[in-house]
Amino acid sequence: MHTETSWCLLNHVNRRTEKNTLFAGANGDNLLVLAISSKEFGLAHELQKHYCHLLDSEAVLMAIAQNFPVPNLWERITAWPFVRRRVADFDHSKEVLTTACDMICSSIDPSSHHLYFTNPLFEAIRQDSIEVAKEILYKFPNAVWSVNEDGHNIIQYAVINRSENIYNIVHGMSEPKNIYKTIEDSLGNNLLHLAARLAPAAKLNLISGAALQLQHELQWYKDVERYVCPSNITKKNSSQETPQMVFTRTHKELVTNAEKWMKDTTGSYTITAALITTIVFLAAVTVPGGNNRDTGVPFVTNNPAFTVFAISDTISLFTDLTSLLVFLSFPTEHFAEQEFLYKLPRKLLSGLATLFISTTAMNITFVAALFGVFGQKNSSTLLPVAALTCLPITSFVILQFPLMADLTSATYGSSIFGRKVSRITVDLSMCNVHSQGYIIGHINGLLTPPKLTS
Repeated sequence: MHTETSWCLLNHVNRRTEKNTLFAGANGDNLLVLAISSKEFGLAHELQKHYCHLLDSEAVLMAIAQNFPVPNLWERITAWPFVRRRVADFDHSKEVLTTACDMICSSIDPSSHHLYFTNPLFEAIRQDSIEVAKEILYKFPNAVWSVNEDGHNIIQYAVINRSENIYNIVHGMSEPKNIYKTIEDSLGNNLLHLAARLAPAAKLNLISGAALQLQHELQWYKDVERYVCPSNITKKNSSQETPQMVFTRTHKELVTNAEKWMKDTTGSYTITAALITTIVFLAAVTVPGGNNRDTGVPFVTNNPAFTVFAISDTISLFTDLTSLLVFLSFPTEHFAEQEFLYKLPRKLLSGLATLFISTTAMNITFVAALFGVFGQKNSSTLLPVAALTCLPITSFVILQFPLMADLTSATYGSSIFGRKVSRITVDLSMCNVHSQGYIIGHINGLLTPPKLTS
């Protein structure tokens, strides 16, 4: 979209005389959708301000749900120009979203509101766009009972798509939360059956490594297991499968890939740990500066650098032996699917942590040896050498820290329920009798979805 041209033409339009006729009907919708799809939320907001009739279908709200930006905290506090533009786009997008919802409330017959918000709401759930979902649920209380084409409600769809933010805000509601604990779809699948399905590929690919992907899937399953009614844990669906049976069947290939990833990863670390063990062991038996032939005592015993050398070499040797033993145990490990939840990630993390400590201590040992032998005469020339020892440590951090951070966050971080997401309150008294009657009937599989009104 030619943004500059669009702004120029918009500024030259006579808004007073042509306000009610220009961009009317589908043309106005298409123009607004095009601006939103191009992520030009400033232009979209300007169009909404001057041509308030630009809303003829659900396409506008759908475009917002598909393209809503999500700036992080870093972007909020950074003053760089391109970052400020992203933050401004986010603010404009919120204004566009609020205006679109207000226009539906004010200009569309309440009995037709569901035609405008249902599909955008489920698109927002699929995208895990919390701002869009919150605004729709706040402006249209009946949206909490919405059902998509497959007969899934909002929490079922959130579980299927692994939308953590949406799952949290629904979990924070009182009455819908209690109803959703027992609800089933047309195939007899309760919420735990849906959590047992394999996540969409787009969501799995956001996580690096098959083992971490399987761990994330297990975390979802365990969290939903704590949420549903105890009787649903062993309840069978129409295919006579319990949730655990569904999980095992759908994740069979992922378990195989996770086992291969874990063995390949630890195999490469085993080689590294073995090399470090060889180096630091030789350093321990070969004291820099030599020994006294008569007493066997090193000549540099009284040098403080020798003390640093001895301590760091000892730390490096024993931490590296620990990591080596940890990595060597993986080929004989029992790779059951449940082991990927805590046991195997913790084991891998302990091996990586001790390997990092060993690598750091080995570099300190090297520097201490140089200063012990040459430090008194050429201390200034050794400073660049000491600085270079930071290079392997920095490389280790840059290359391996993302994996360690992911393992730590996934294994020791808060659960899906524990993550802080702002809650919203839905006034169920604003929902009509048909909506509340539908949800009770839907639990029993007796009724078909009615037309929702606001």
